[in-house]
Amino acid sequence: MPQFVPGFEWTDDALQVRQFMFDFWFDYRRPPNLHDAHRALGLDRRRLEAAYQLLDLGRNCTVDQRTQNFNLLKAPPFASFPTLYPMYAGDEFLAYAGCAHEVLGFSNSPAVVETVVRCESCCECCFTPITVELRGLEVLSCEPVEPLIHVTETPWEWLKVDMISMCDTTNFVFDRAHAERYEHMQGRRGVLFTLAQATEYIRFVAEARLWDYHWPPMTGGTVRGDALLDRLDAVGLDTTPFRTPPVPPIA
Repeated sequence: MPQFVPGFEWTDDALQVRQFMFDFWFDYRRPPNLHDAHRALGLDRRRLEAAYQLLDLGRNCTVDQRTQNFNLLKAPPFASFPTLYPMYAGDEFLAYAGCAHEVLGFSNSPAVVETVVRCESCCECCFTPITVELRGLEVLSCEPVEPLIHVTETPWEWLKVDMISMCDTTNFVFDRAHAERYEHMQGRRGVLFTLAQATEYIRFVAEARLWDYHWPPMTGGTVRGDALLDRLDAVGLDTTPFRTPPVPPIA
């Protein structure tokens, strides 16, 4: 839906809730509930619901709007559930990042940008452990190898309903052979990023999100499938698996 939603402006309530949401998550290592937001901001239930609905529409978070208490599922770079991307500073657990791309975005967040953070993840294909250390947008080390990031959902499907599937299909993988095995497992085709390509791809978000109080909604032409494919091309990806070939002749 957001691919076809015109640009809009955040309300003051939405901006306050967004800032509170991110600050709370970093401070308490968990997502805030409605009571936490009410105590901090003084907003009643209706105003909080409206703010979260707007933030969801602008793809700054995903709330379960089937629930009366608007359970908060994601607010990139965070996920409220145990993803394959737990983040640490030393021995301290910080949060779950939403996906392999968000590992890079997480490390550039204002609360930790000067801190060496570590993701203890794995290959999506075989679960062999992969550890990545970062500071800001700089990858400091990887063990046992520098992974690739494998995305197995076309950008035309990203943000279609919410951010869940986009993040779920963006994972670390050991190498191309492991990626191909995973594609057979899932019945999907995908594209591969190096960490350097992924860093450049997410830079426009990672350098604005949490840094710019008025960072605009992610809607309209900038998140349409064709625009996203062009951005993938611009960082040097082979997007052939996501490109629709011409209709073949009919005999």
